[in-house]
Amino acid sequence: MQINNNTVTKKELTELGYRENTAVEIIRQAKRSMVQQGYEFYTNRRLGRVPIEAVEAIIGASLRKDADNNGKD
Repeated sequence: MQINNNTVTKKELTELGYRENTAVEIIRQAKRSMVQQGYEFYTNRRLGRVPIEAVEAIIGASLRKDADNNGKD
């Protein structure tokens, strides 16, 4: 499964195979990173959706569908 959106949630990370606690920690790190970049919006405790670029930077892999695939799996 690859993600078609510009943002990612804990649920989507668990669907990709990450354990729940790992997914939560990835989201937390992404939120911290966004706040350090000046996006104070991500200090909201209830916010569980972060930009996919922030998550990709943390895990070191792409989560997006390939452009060559044209949406076909």
